[in-house]
Amino acid sequence: MSIDFKGSHYPKDVILYAVFFYVRYAAFYPDLEEIMAERRVQVDHATLNRWLVKSNHTSPFKQFASLAA
Repeated sequence: MSIDFKGSHYPKDVILYAVFFYVRYAAFYPDLEEIMAERRVQVDHATLNRWLVKSNHTSPFKQFASLAA
């Protein structure tokens, strides 16, 4: 699986960093916004959502639900 970074307004490293924190620590969008703001990156929760959908990591709960079924 690869993420298409074409047309992105943020550097690849920034996007991957946010996706990493979401997947590794199951952080909520407001937490991710705060983490990114601490690193001087202003990003909206809708943008974070788009990155996570694009990377196919929309929700750890959906992954758990699919395992339980």
